[in-house]
Amino acid sequence: MAGSTTAERGERQRESSGPPPARRLRQPRLRTIIILVVALALLGAGGVWALYGSNWLRVERVSVSGTRVLTPAQVRAAADVPLGSPLVSVDTEAIESRLRRKLPRVDTVDVSRSWPHGIGLKVTERTPVLVVRKSGNFIEVDRKGVRFATVSTAPKGVPALELATAPSSSAAASLRRFGEDRLVREAVRVAGALPARVAKDTRTVKVRSYDAISLKLTGGRTVDWGSAEAGGAKGRTLVALMKASPDARHFDVSVPTAPASSAS
Repeated sequence: MAGSTTAERGERQRESSGPPPARRLRQPRLRTIIILVVALALLGAGGVWALYGSNWLRVERVSVSGTRVLTPAQVRAAADVPLGSPLVSVDTEAIESRLRRKLPRVDTVDVSRSWPHGIGLKVTERTPVLVVRKSGNFIEVDRKGVRFATVSTAPKGVPALELATAPSSSAAASLRRFGEDRLVREAVRVAGALPARVAKDTRTVKVRSYDAISLKLTGGRTVDWGSAEAGGAKGRTLVALMKASPDARHFDVSVPTAPASSAS
C-alpha cells in the first residue's frame, strides 16, 4: 500500500497540534474582560450604595468655627443642615445661601464635608467700622457700607456716623445727588483711612455733603476732612499736624498740601 502523501502528513500534523495560537488566546482574553466588567459594575453599585443607601456616610454632626458675636447654636439653626442625609448629597451652596440670608452678620462662610459624618461651617463675621444711632439703638455698618445688625449698645471703639440731614442747602443737595447709601460709603472710606492713633480717638464721623466730612475727636477736638479722596495723605498730614500743634483744638486737612490748625 502506498504511503501517505506529503500533503496528507501535513494536514494530520496541523490537526494534532490543535487550534492556532490566536484562537487559543482569544477565548481566555474575552473571559477576563467579561469578569473585569462585571467586577467594576459591582464595585460601582457598591460605591453608590455606600454613598447614598447605607448608614456609613450620613451627616451626624455640624461643627462651627470663627464666630465672635454669633453663637455656634445660632449658626447651626440658620444653616439647617439635614442631619441623617447622605453626606455626599448635602447642598453646600444652599447652606451658604441660608446663612447669608438669615444671619446678615455673616460676611463669608466656608461649608465643607468632613468625612465620614460631619459638615464644617467656618464663619467670618462682618466687623463694624461705624454705627448709626436710631431710636435708642445702634445700626452697625461694615467696611463695605453694609448695615448688617442693630444692637442696643454701641461696640467699643467704633465711631458714630452722623448724617446732617437738616434742610441746609448743601446737605439737601448732596442727598438728592448722591443718595444716603453713597454718603454712608464715603463716611466708611474716611473711617477706613484713619491712622490708628486718630481712629482710637474718633467719636463721630459727620457727613454734611459728599465733600464736607468732619471728625469729632476726644477732648472736644474737631477735624475738617473734606471728601473721602486722598485719605492716606490726609491721615499722614493729620498725624504730623497733631504732633506739631498738640494744644490745637481744630485741624483742617481737607487740602492735605495746605493743612491748618487752630486753638478753637
